[in-house]
Amino acid sequence: MSALALSVLLSLVSAVAYAGGAIVQEQVAVSAPDRSYAPLTRPAWWAAVVLNGLGGLLHVAALAYGPLSLVQPLGALTIVFALPMAALCVGRRAGTTAWRGAVMATVGLAGLLSLVGASDTHSLGGAQRMTLALVTAGGVMALMAAGRATSRHPAVRSVLLAVASGVAFGMSSVFTKTVAVDWTGGVSLADLPSLAAIGVLATAGLLLSQASYRGAGLAAPLATLTVVNPVAAAAVGITLFGETFRYGTTGTVLALVCGVLAAGGLILLTTERIDGERRPAAVGEALTEAPGEPWPKARSVPEPATPVRKTVPDEQGMAGKTYGEWDPAAYGEPSRPYGPLHTGVFIPAPVMDRHRARAGS
Repeated sequence: MSALALSVLLSLVSAVAYAGGAIVQEQVAVSAPDRSYAPLTRPAWWAAVVLNGLGGLLHVAALAYGPLSLVQPLGALTIVFALPMAALCVGRRAGTTAWRGAVMATVGLAGLLSLVGASDTHSLGGAQRMTLALVTAGGVMALMAAGRATSRHPAVRSVLLAVASGVAFGMSSVFTKTVAVDWTGGVSLADLPSLAAIGVLATAGLLLSQASYRGAGLAAPLATLTVVNPVAAAAVGITLFGETFRYGTTGTVLALVCGVLAAGGLILLTTERIDGERRPAAVGEALTEAPGEPWPKARSVPEPATPVRKTVPDEQGMAGKTYGEWDPAAYGEPSRPYGPLHTGVFIPAPVMDRHRARAGS
């Protein structure tokens, strides 16, 4: 097998390992929603760490056998592998919008990385390393704060944390390249701060990626991480390592088009996730309101400002008295007292006087 074919094979296996690690991380986030960053007591979490570490080692090995312009675009296939693997392994199917966004992000990223030209390898100075570490730490902390501020919107929070994770991983790659260049002339104790930066950034990237999967699914965080990681590293390579785009002005324009295509793919993935959150929320609101109010509310008649006094007609001295004040036993026959009916106005029957004198003739 030629070195180029071995590099392609290692890149593909690395992408599969990264995809498997992302799927396991997402499942851990679903099963343990309260532990957003580091569920250290979960064996599945350590399985995800092993898969991500294996993917990183295979990626470095692929770079040893093949050119960067080929290995880096192949790494963008992680999101393409992750969607069918998630559907096959955990039954999580992706919609048409998610597939379209994933393909757009992968093609845009692959085109962008393939246009980055090679340059003479050189290392960064001590001041450049310190500045890069401080800027990276500030950017990652700002993204974390923004993600915390948007905790009510899981999709936006997920994308922000995935961007922070991608930046951390990308800068870790930059420091790794710097140390590798330094070690060509021999191992030196001066590289200990850079090694510490690699460890801190790689750990932060892993923890942030775990947090980005909580409540946001798989596609949007993974695609964001997959795109931001190499783009951040390429940006540093262009600004600090003197790398340029191939084909001059034409290559720069094509790189901008590829960048817009990748950004459009990420927007599609995020929009698809937000729409998926709104639909269950709308259904839940409808189900909550339906049992309580199946029919429109009846119109209520307002109560009068002054209560109405229902009085007994002016009969046998009862005028002006209410039903509550009238004693039916005091009138009529005691054995058969008249009482007020439940409805209507009560009119007492006239009492016949048996002892009334007859009129004389």
